[in-house]
Amino acid sequence: MRSNANGTPSDGSLSDRSLPDDPPDLAHLLREGPFHLALRAALTARGLPLHRVQHRLAARGIKLGVTSLSYWQQGARRPRRPESLRAVRALEQILELPGGTLLRLLASPDPAAPGTGRPPARSYRALFSVGATVESLLAGMELPADGGLHTVGHHERVRIGPGGEMLGRESQHVVRAHRDGVDRYIAVHQGDPGCDPARIRVRADENCRTGRIRRHPEAEVVVAELLFDARLRAGDTYVFGYGFEDGTGGRSTEYVRGFSYTGGQYVLQVRFDEAALPVRCRRFSRSGPDAPRGRLADLNPSGPHRAVHLVEQGVRRGILGIGWHWE
Repeated sequence: MRSNANGTPSDGSLSDRSLPDDPPDLAHLLREGPFHLALRAALTARGLPLHRVQHRLAARGIKLGVTSLSYWQQGARRPRRPESLRAVRALEQILELPGGTLLRLLASPDPAAPGTGRPPARSYRALFSVGATVESLLAGMELPADGGLHTVGHHERVRIGPGGEMLGRESQHVVRAHRDGVDRYIAVHQGDPGCDPARIRVRADENCRTGRIRRHPEAEVVVAELLFDARLRAGDTYVFGYGFEDGTGGRSTEYVRGFSYTGGQYVLQVRFDEAALPVRCRRFSRSGPDAPRGRLADLNPSGPHRAVHLVEQGVRRGILGIGWHWE
């Protein structure tokens, strides 16, 4: 039998073993899919809560979080990695399903999954020079490719210290869920050259708490999971605040933010120490990390607040930022 790249059967066949006691809906979903609905129906039919499934997987030497199982049955994420596919094979045994039943459903796209038909997101690789590293960190955390959130408004403040170093940044974020079950946001921080990710502190300020944090010293990146105080339904809005305390890098010359999707309003404010004022500031946009800067506009950091800002009423996919020169 030929197999496709993820190791699942590619001939479309289904085992002849029957499940006479299964409800008709489950039998139909096991034949036709999609994967997430078939998994959900099987869990319901067997009466197994996710924490019990997790324990049974662990007894087989398979480590998988309840969050990942929840994402799989919601359709927010599909198992793809070898260890995830191994877990699916074990699930077929735990749920008393014919061998290969769930794996077969993973061999084709899932048209019923939430988010299908949405414009594709810009990948991290298309937004940051260290995008491949960020994607590998996220893959290791078994997080949905689509976070399920749309930005309504985002106000970000960056603080530059007396030596020109980035002391930190804080965000006030307003989001709207476009699918049910969203309960977290992933924040990515790339420090300036010479920074020490091990010393960068993640701060959960309002309506959230820190979850898993991953650091990559060579890429100078920190990826932080921010857990909401509530699980959102599609259409719900949520306000939360968070920040990164840095101050470990060298002299900073710009701050940029990448946008995977179009969204709402974005405000960026950069505040300088009175002992280190740049001679020139400019806002700019870029289509990618190596693309030339466009939409240039001078900004004046003079005045009692020693700050510059930009306001984008409706962000587009790409990069926005403010750069400055010290001399």
